[in-house]
Amino acid sequence: MIDKQSPLPMYYQIEEEIKQRIAEDEYRAGDMIPSERELSETYEVSRMTVRQAITNMVNEGVLFREKGRGTFVADKKIEQPLQGMTSFTEDMKSRGMDASSKLLIFEKITAPFDIARKLQIDEKADVYKIQRIRYADQKPMAIETTFIPVAMLPGLSERVVQGSLYDYIERTKKLKIGKASQMIEATTADENQSSLLDVSALSAILHIERNSFLTDGTPFEVVKSSYRADRYKFISDIYRA
Repeated sequence: MIDKQSPLPMYYQIEEEIKQRIAEDEYRAGDMIPSERELSETYEVSRMTVRQAITNMVNEGVLFREKGRGTFVADKKIEQPLQGMTSFTEDMKSRGMDASSKLLIFEKITAPFDIARKLQIDEKADVYKIQRIRYADQKPMAIETTFIPVAMLPGLSERVVQGSLYDYIERTKKLKIGKASQMIEATTADENQSSLLDVSALSAILHIERNSFLTDGTPFEVVKSSYRADRYKFISDIYRA
């Protein structure tokens, strides 16, 4: 119960109470929480106060609303450290989650100008264009479009890209992956992205572009990804110089 004599705002206390119940598995992912009316009666506060608490948690991604149905507990976001370089498959396995993919595009194309520049290849050179939906425990997590020089991996096949590309590059082709530069920005899902990721139109997504290099400095891939912002977040340790 909330303490009306506390200097903490009542809506904040309600938020903390609900978050605690989620942490203790009283409310689990997918569960519908009590209605605004029920919560206002339980905590003896106005519905406006309850609405503010719920809205804050929806904005944080702790809860989500479904029109005409109610408010539900959201899946816990996957945390991705910005330090280190792992593939999606490696990342999900490290969390005990089942990683899988649905291949949408696998084709050879002439490298677009921006891709050729980032891969340091001739504009007329061929690249593989590989687009996949990436799943974690059968739930869509991201749309990933990868460009790789054909000359670097001439034997690449649809079968290979159904699994981990990094595993194939390092174990089969004996190439050593070194580093990557990565850009992250917030945007909204278009109609196609919302359909593939199973989110509402204009939902927040994280657009990520990665340019990856072998240990000798040779660029080997450009990846453009759209991650569900309600299921993914990035964390980083920052040190004072």
